[in-house]
Amino acid sequence: MNITASMVKELREKTGAGMMDCKKALTEADGDMEKATEALRQKGIASAEKKMGRIAAEGLVASYVNDSVGAMIEVNCETDFVAKNAEFKELCQNLAELVAEEKPADVDALLATTCKKCGKKIEDVIKEKIASIGEKITIRRFVIMEGHNATYIHNGKIGVLLNTDKQDAELMKDICLHIASCAPEFLSSEDIPAEVREEEKRIEMGKEDLAKKPENIREKIVEGRLHKILAQKCLLEQAFVKDPSQTVAQLIEGKLTINKFVRYTLGEGLEKRNENFADEVMKQIG
Repeated sequence: MNITASMVKELREKTGAGMMDCKKALTEADGDMEKATEALRQKGIASAEKKMGRIAAEGLVASYVNDSVGAMIEVNCETDFVAKNAEFKELCQNLAELVAEEKPADVDALLATTCKKCGKKIEDVIKEKIASIGEKITIRRFVIMEGHNATYIHNGKIGVLLNTDKQDAELMKDICLHIASCAPEFLSSEDIPAEVREEEKRIEMGKEDLAKKPENIREKIVEGRLHKILAQKCLLEQAFVKDPSQTVAQLIEGKLTINKFVRYTLGEGLEKRNENFADEVMKQIG
């Protein structure tokens, strides 16, 4: 029987399985939609769609850097147990490398990209991994930088990608370690948005220890406090973590220029699961 694109589409929407899996199942079932659906469910491939409604805030941050481009990606799963799985780790590292090579515009473009190693779209690769690993897996975000790059990943939980005007492996490594440790939000004070400055000033002006002081005195005190607070948010103005006697700006002076950096913290801002592992096991047994 001739398997049409519309039949594959229907089965895919029904089961959440990949296109090639759907086509294969329909071919083996001679076009019978129910038999093809049953076959996919027996293989566990049709379980991906159901899992997509669950919370995935664990996972890994992975990166890849070559001579001309660097990429960093956050891939989420449901439990830390799966995040430590070798199959999941390999998936994340392969995705980081693919992002660097293909330079997709966004996550949707990445999902539509064909993997050269397996010939499948990344969207279908993810669904197959969901079926084999047994948890929801999502690509949350990634970043690409061209030029001279360095990276540091701390236990898969914190990731740094750094871009500079020239290559200095040891110095760039130290800066990456500093960024991972000290979590700067901006490169320099010039990069701090006005709304951030205003918000910090409003908070300081409202503190109780300044309530009884004259307005002009409060302004001067807050101005001094703001300088220290905002400096701690800026990479170049932070005290270098391995030698606090100098700032990062002093560390790199005459050696290189930092163009930009990105720091990822796994799962930041995502809703976390409240269930514990024992509850999860009992739920699956029940």
